[in-house]
Amino acid sequence: MRTNVVWVPELVSYEELSSKPTRSQTQGDPMQYVITAENLTKTYGDVTAVDGISFSVPAGEAFGLLGPNGAGKSTTMKMIGGVSQRTSGSLSIMGLDPESHGPEVRAHLGVVPQQDNLDEELRVRDNLLVYGRYFGLPMSYLRPKADELLEFAQLTDKAKSKVDALSGGMKRRLTIARSLINEPRILLLDEPTTGLDPQARHILWDRLFRLKEQGVTLILTTHYMDEAEQLCDRLIVVDKGRIMAEGSPSSLIREYSTREVLELRFGSERNATIGAELEGIGERVETLPDRVLIYAHDGEAALEQVSARGLRPLTSLVRRSSLEDVFLRLTGRSLVD
Repeated sequence: MRTNVVWVPELVSYEELSSKPTRSQTQGDPMQYVITAENLTKTYGDVTAVDGISFSVPAGEAFGLLGPNGAGKSTTMKMIGGVSQRTSGSLSIMGLDPESHGPEVRAHLGVVPQQDNLDEELRVRDNLLVYGRYFGLPMSYLRPKADELLEFAQLTDKAKSKVDALSGGMKRRLTIARSLINEPRILLLDEPTTGLDPQARHILWDRLFRLKEQGVTLILTTHYMDEAEQLCDRLIVVDKGRIMAEGSPSSLIREYSTREVLELRFGSERNATIGAELEGIGERVETLPDRVLIYAHDGEAALEQVSARGLRPLTSLVRRSSLEDVFLRLTGRSLVD
């Protein structure tokens, strides 16, 4: 029978998993770092996917890597998980090097990959049981644990269903439940809500909030600005393998953007030439292919100035600044470019 997993960990004894430090023990010092990277670099031939990044993550934090596709986020996650060797630099996971202590590190990690890789031939509950056996966990532990995780993921009524009968959101919740079978201290989530509808995303966010409340350290990659703002205590903005900025979502917005943004649309051809006529309104103007952005502390006042100049946009919208604006300021392009 075929069984798909994120990785097949080198067998770890149940006794080793059972004897690992409890979450209360690991949370004694709020600044105890569970992940530390120094000048972490990964190259593929002439291509540098991760270019000398450094960061530290304390226990219990929700830490994000925000950036567009190809920024080096997933490559960094693979190095943390010990499934991709770094080219240079140092990396410590709970005081251990994942390259030389792979089994010990992976015994304490949970992984939610970018694409669900559940076993379609197994029923929902059996996906948890089979995956748990790769950790050497006995069925006496796995049976009640699987039921507990299905309840956590709101999938109890689907326990005997085939995986292919689940919706996309249900499959994502099952993948998260599977990653928790070994009670990990660190949960790696690579683009956890890609492809989900808004309702499914919010349900998933709630499950992740609950894990954080239990003391699990969350490491997630995303290119969704709202997701980063909702879930992350702190994040790094990554572009072309380099860290552009680091801090909490609110501090980054305060540092790199204004309180509000006025979005104007004059039509695709007019957008490109309107910039000169908007000079002096707000703190700065950004021209994108589909709209013009005016950064100001008072968006409504900026709109009044636009009208006073006799300019009539097709549409206008005043909104608060977001991490998308931070990224645009730092890189000159949007997250979806």
